[in-house]
Amino acid sequence: MRIAPPVRLDAHRMIQSLNQLIRSPAHQLAIGLALGCIALQYAGLDDWLRFERSSIDAGQWWLLLSGNFVHLGPSHLWMNLAGLALVVALVWQHYSRNQWLLIIFFASLVVGVGLWIFNPEVHGYVGFSGTLHGLILAGVLADLRVYPKSAAILLLLVVGKLVWEQVAGALPGSESVAGGSVVVDAHLYGAIGGAIAGLGTLLYSVRARRVT
Repeated sequence: MRIAPPVRLDAHRMIQSLNQLIRSPAHQLAIGLALGCIALQYAGLDDWLRFERSSIDAGQWWLLLSGNFVHLGPSHLWMNLAGLALVVALVWQHYSRNQWLLIIFFASLVVGVGLWIFNPEVHGYVGFSGTLHGLILAGVLADLRVYPKSAAILLLLVVGKLVWEQVAGALPGSESVAGGSVVVDAHLYGAIGGAIAGLGTLLYSVRARRVT
């Protein structure tokens, strides 16, 4: 009877894998995004960069974008960063750094512009959750090509969440965790922006491969 050797944790291999991950430009972007949100929060710049309707109407258009990267407080920040980590773990490999930059920018802009045009009752807004929904949608759409069944299930869950929020409001407990009211329309706008940017990026990549 042979006894199987004990399973050993190969620390060297784990360090190599971590180094490869950190050297990936797309993952460096995710790390930089997280660190940027943390720095803005703890530097106390949320009041300067938040979506503020009166300031936007006065010409401070950059607040349409910057409001997505500041938060109500630490709990709100870390909740969104946990969501970002989940997106990175599941679907980040499907796009390059520049493609993710485009998706982040477009989804964030759609959130800001959407709130400004369609939600006049919203005078102030902060948070990455709208953009985060865009990243999830973009990633899942790309994942459908590789893992169609699991990606389809995740897509249905995300769409179901968005429909729930439009019908019944924020998910139970989300406002207490965030430390304030949840603007569910921001999630919808971010998801639409991310889906458009993701589909556009995927179509462009397919056409570019055909040309070459």
